[in-house]
Amino acid sequence: MSSPHAGTLPAITLVLGGARSGKSRYAERLIEAAASCGTYCATAEAGDAEMAARIAAHRARRGPFWRTIEAPLAVAAAIAAEATPDRPLLIDCLTLFLSNLMLAERPVEPEFSAMRAALRDAAGPVVLVANEVGLGLVPQTPLGRDFRDAAGWLNQEIAGLADRVIFIAAGLPLVLKDS
Repeated sequence: MSSPHAGTLPAITLVLGGARSGKSRYAERLIEAAASCGTYCATAEAGDAEMAARIAAHRARRGPFWRTIEAPLAVAAAIAAEATPDRPLLIDCLTLFLSNLMLAERPVEPEFSAMRAALRDAAGPVVLVANEVGLGLVPQTPLGRDFRDAAGWLNQEIAGLADRVIFIAAGLPLVLKDS
């Protein structure tokens, strides 16, 4: 089911990939090719100098096409408020959102449920970016395993809702779902 919003963008697109796979850049290009402007919802928080540098690099790459909002713990609210037919919304990234929830010791299922509802009711296209963390080693700690499991479940849920799912490896897209 494709959305009539913003050119050829479906209502919900999920872009998955590993670290530094090119998934954020690819997601940005999807929106840039289909609309005259977009909203970038950042979930990252600069907890240290290295993360601050990553955030700065992402900001520098984006030009005036993008309006940026920060919602490290409020993705459902951002979707409800910001996704419009003429300004698609990019959520970057679900994995950091999950990490933020877990570090804040907030229960993830109510947040996931609210996000699913917001996606179903979104007024315009939403492109979501997430890391595929289940392809590596089994984490050594219970928290690491809980995080990996929750990320996998979240990705499966969003992929189930999505009209299009794209996996990025080495900067190359592989379409997993296009309905």
